[in-house]
Amino acid sequence: MTGIEGARERRVRTGGVDLCVAELGDPAAPTVVLVHGYPDSKEVWSEVAARLADRFHVVLYDVRGHGRSTAPQPLRGGFTLAKLTDDFLAVIDEVSPERPVHLVGHDWGSVQSWEFVTVGRTEGRIASFTSMSGPSLDHFGHWINARVQRPTPRRVGQLLGQGAKSWYVYLLHAPVLPELAWRGPLGKAWPRILQRAERLPAGDYPTSSLPSDAAHGAWLYRDNVRARLRRPREDAYAHAPVQLITPLGDAFLSERLYDDLERWVPRLTRRTLPDKHWIPRTRPDQVASWIEEFVRSVEDGRSSEPKPAGRHAQRFGGQLVLVTGAGSGIGRATAFAFAEAGARVVA
Repeated sequence: MTGIEGARERRVRTGGVDLCVAELGDPAAPTVVLVHGYPDSKEVWSEVAARLADRFHVVLYDVRGHGRSTAPQPLRGGFTLAKLTDDFLAVIDEVSPERPVHLVGHDWGSVQSWEFVTVGRTEGRIASFTSMSGPSLDHFGHWINARVQRPTPRRVGQLLGQGAKSWYVYLLHAPVLPELAWRGPLGKAWPRILQRAERLPAGDYPTSSLPSDAAHGAWLYRDNVRARLRRPREDAYAHAPVQLITPLGDAFLSERLYDDLERWVPRLTRRTLPDKHWIPRTRPDQVASWIEEFVRSVEDGRSSEPKPAGRHAQRFGGQLVLVTGAGSGIGRATAFAFAEAGARVVA
C-alpha cells in the first residue's frame, strides 16, 4: 500500500519502468498532479494532498527510481528530462485522459515540471503550473550567461551567492561517493538533519526508501545539469499560467534566480514565504491554499491577482510589506508604490 492515507494506487508502465501512482479525491474534479523533488518520494506531499483532496482529484507519483517506482537500467542516461517528460505524459494519460491537469512541483519536481510546461509535446495537457524551490535549467543557464557576459558588481555577487548555495550539486556529480554516503551514515542522519535545519515536524516522512531514493536521484543531476546549463534552450517559454512560490529562507536557491522570469512566462503570479526549502512539509496550509486559489482562478478563466507593474515589480511582486504612517503624505505614497509593484501591503 502507498504511504498516503486513504489513497488509491495504480501502476503505470513507461519507458521500461513501473511508476507508483496514488490518487485522492473525486476523479470528476479538476486534476492536480504533485511532483516531488530530491531526495524525496511522493510522501513529501502527504499533508498538502490531504488538504486538497476534498476539492480536487489529487495525483501523486514516485519519480522513476524513487519510492515504490522501479529504477531504469542502466541508471546512467535513465533520468534525462526527456524520459521524465515521457513518464509525466504516461501518468496523466492514465489519470486524466480527457482534461488538462494542474501541475505542481517542488525542488527537482519543479525542475522537471519546467521542462513539461515549456516543451511542445505537452501543450494543451497542462492547465497551470505551480513552482516551488526549483528553477528551469534553461532559465538558469540563461541567467548565468547574462551575468558572465555582462558582469557588474551586483551580478557577480549574485553568481557567487548562488554558487555557494549550490555546493551540493558539485558533490552529487562525483562518482560513487554520493551513493556510499546516502546508503550509509547520511541516509541514517537525514531525518534528524531535516528536523534541526529545516524545522520539519517529526512524523512518517521521510520514508524508509530514502537511502535508495537519494542514491538513484543523483542521476537527475548527472544526466541533466551540466548539459542543459551549457546549452540552454532558446524556446523555453511556458505555455500555461505559472504560479511561483519562493521561500525567502531557502538554503539552496537564491530568490534572485527568478528576476528575469517574466521573459519566459507571459502569465506569471509571484508569491513569497518567509520560510525554508521544504515548505510542503512546514507550511502545508498556506501551500494548499495558494494552490487551490490559483487552480480556481485558472478554471474560472480569471487572473489570480493584478499584474505587477513599474520598475520595482521584479523585486517586490508577491512580497508582504508593512508600511507605518500610511494614512497620508509620504507613507500613503509609499504604500501605493509598493502595491503598484505587486506587493501585498499592510498599511
